[in-house]
Amino acid sequence: MDVSRVRQDFPLLSSEPGVNRLVYFDSACQSLRPVQVLEAMNEYYGAFPSCAGRSVHKLATEVSIRCDDARSKVARFFGAENANEIAFLKNATEGLNTVILGYDFEPGDEVVTTDYEHNSLQVPVFKVCGLKGVKHISVPSSDDATFDVEAFHERMSKRVKLVAMCLTSNVHGYTLPAREVVDIAHSYGARVLFDAAQAAPSMPLDMGMLEVDYLAASAHKMLGPSGVGIFYVNEGAAADIEPIMYGGHGVTEVRSGKFTLLPPPERFETGLQNYSGILGTGAAVDYLNSVGMDDIRDHEVGLNRRMTRALMQTPEVAIMKPFDPNMRGGIFSFNIDGMTPHDIAMILDNSKNIMIRSGMHCCHSYFDEIAVDGCARASVYIYNTDDEVDFFVEAVRDLSASFGKVR
Repeated sequence: MDVSRVRQDFPLLSSEPGVNRLVYFDSACQSLRPVQVLEAMNEYYGAFPSCAGRSVHKLATEVSIRCDDARSKVARFFGAENANEIAFLKNATEGLNTVILGYDFEPGDEVVTTDYEHNSLQVPVFKVCGLKGVKHISVPSSDDATFDVEAFHERMSKRVKLVAMCLTSNVHGYTLPAREVVDIAHSYGARVLFDAAQAAPSMPLDMGMLEVDYLAASAHKMLGPSGVGIFYVNEGAAADIEPIMYGGHGVTEVRSGKFTLLPPPERFETGLQNYSGILGTGAAVDYLNSVGMDDIRDHEVGLNRRMTRALMQTPEVAIMKPFDPNMRGGIFSFNIDGMTPHDIAMILDNSKNIMIRSGMHCCHSYFDEIAVDGCARASVYIYNTDDEVDFFVEAVRDLSASFGKVR
């Protein structure tokens, strides 16, 4: 993988490194975009700024054709059996809400999650428990912060109707054994929903091999534009969920107080869509395919390994489990004893132009469970380099020496 060549496609990174160079280590929040994505979006506004699936004139027809093409690209990228299993929403959060709030639960049914879910999954689960009398069951992590398959198995029963879990954690980067989770859940008759917001940008995913029922991801974390969610609904599981939003485009035969839903994916795509964003998402998928998802994963792990080895022996730095960088992909979460996560992030930004994230990362329940007041998180991606990692390591060591306390 030629990182120097990749960087040339990103306007923010394409200039020669200098004293005030920018080091972007916040891709787990939102990735940067290559020029190919920006051009695809701009072409929509300049050449055919119209609505798909409605008007019959030339501009509208062009948008419809291109959006269908983008849907097909995304379907192939995720290994979906057909393009109609992919709906475009506004983000992964909307997809997670659609399944959890739209599922046909009855009082006494159960939902199983991990103990480190993002609020985008956790809060809808809490909400549906209050609305429909559903019981929430959380699977405790192992001591090394990995997924405890035995504990999961012990909590499964015929009462569990939905297993909803993040495929890859946005806090520590661990990826659970997806196919094993699916097989266990299905053996009890439960549907499976994966939050793939962190997994989709960084590893190959194949819906046919996973046999998952529902999956949600966000384009803005995988080189695509903000405002586009990728929502996979297995054809055989679509009937178990209802849309959570209604209006134009998702329905037909609206008469005398009644309406008929269109089949997927249209039933989930209510209202005018983010057409430029959809086309940008198609371009992002093209770009990721051109590099190769296996190579992207290897690159991330290599950078994380370099970072981990350099900082593991720094006394003031506490790296969050799991310690093995092979289990964490591109996410490196840490604290410096004697400093708050926000102080770490602000000083790195102001003094070194290194951009990371800090705080609870929308995983309040997990941090409460492990009794840690948030963390700093550096997340690397396709365009980051060994040199940037070394620069970051030196900056963290300087911070530790100046402000940290030895444990």
